Amino acid sequence: MKKTLFVAIILLCFSCNQAQEKASKTATLVSNVNVVDVRTGSILENRQVVIDSGKIRRIEQTVENPKSYANTIDGSGKYLMPGLAEMHAHIPPPSTDAKRIEEVLFLYLSNGITTIRGMLGDPIHLGLRQKASNGEIISPRIYTSSPSLNGNTIPTPEEAEAKVRQYAKDGYDFLKIHPGVPLAAFDQMVATANEVGIPFAGHVPVDVGIRHALESKYASIDHIDGFLEGLVPESANVRPDENGFFGYNFTPLADTTKIDELVAMAKENNVWIVPTQSLFERWFAPISADELLQQPEMKYMPTTTLENWQRRKEESTTTSAGFSEMQWQRFDSIRKQLLKKLQEGGHGMLLGSDAPQLFNVPGFSIHHEIDGMSGSGLSPLQIIQSGTINPAKYFDMEDVFGEVKPGLEADLILVNGNPLENLDALQDLAGVFRQGKWLSKSEIEKRLNEIAKNAAQN
Repeated sequence: MKKTLFVAIILLCFSCNQAQEKASKTATLVSNVNVVDVRTGSILENRQVVIDSGKIRRIEQTVENPKSYANTIDGSGKYLMPGLAEMHAHIPPPSTDAKRIEEVLFLYLSNGITTIRGMLGDPIHLGLRQKASNGEIISPRIYTSSPSLNGNTIPTPEEAEAKVRQYAKDGYDFLKIHPGVPLAAFDQMVATANEVGIPFAGHVPVDVGIRHALESKYASIDHIDGFLEGLVPESANVRPDENGFFGYNFTPLADTTKIDELVAMAKENNVWIVPTQSLFERWFAPISADELLQQPEMKYMPTTTLENWQRRKEESTTTSAGFSEMQWQRFDSIRKQLLKKLQEGGHGMLLGSDAPQLFNVPGFSIHHEIDGMSGSGLSPLQIIQSGTINPAKYFDMEDVFGEVKPGLEADLILVNGNPLENLDALQDLAGVFRQGKWLSKSEIEKRLNEIAKNAAQN
């Protein structure tokens, strides 16, 4: 009798707890929504998703008393998926007005980007990272690199060791490598980084070369940097520092039969790749500045920035600057071969566009990047994975974000079409969840209009 009574009490308590959870005043119910499984590419149709206290609590086929939820979003005909990660983002430097910095962060978020990896760090970015985590600012989750490690900042092994130790102590998430680092300083940087436990990512200095870079186990190589140079036969006797824009000058010498060797090395050494293909299809490409300036997202950038972008593009894509459309076509073809093969046989791909960079407007440029990856032969699922589950794996945060799964943080996007069938659906947002807080399309548009108005005055 006592045992039966005990069981009855337990069941009663369980039922009360369930009812209490359903009646939570802070819970949001997304009803009748299609959930995108980014691991398998399957769709869980007509699900009821409960979000509360910043996390995904339940995903059910049915819920009792749906009208008891104070906050409800009708997901009928819509698709719920993880927010995207922009894995080659730039957060403005401290010289930028604080208001503008927050506008840039919102531009990312307005396009469904709920995580950014800042690729040129500054001490103020550490503070922004904390504010974003605490919900003090409307912002994606922030990971930030150290300040630049380049030929000027670490010209010697001694300075390389000192900088690495300091940046690790400061709390940066990883080290950012730029061109110009001498080989001896690079090797010391790697040794110290491994000792103190901080990863490194970014460019491949010409003194280092792609093979040594891969063997050194970069966390990621961005821009597919160094790979084209690695296709040049030794018999060509080129000077590495004459490679031009990411190896462009060596395009006629590239031997594409060497691609498989480099891809295998990337896989063997667990090196992720961030292509930033949009950079090479917009800045360094035979498309005019005037045409790019007509694109709608340009209104979110200050007038002075657009003028600077136009000048720099025109200077770098003229015949006198060594630019040739015919050579660019070959250059672009090799990059796409590399991108495709690194997806198929490498360690993995991460979505990143390098924004803000020339004509890459924060947030909006990720869709140009998606187009570039698609044009290289990647499938919609592979591209979606590069911006969701793959970044979670990269950061060892699969138990925090990257999927629509109970227990994970509610960093999600609700789109009006199936992105697995048409990636353009990622541009058709119904809204964004960040830390469980809902930003509707109308709220996003209102804020974007304010940003455009401010940009026109600067």
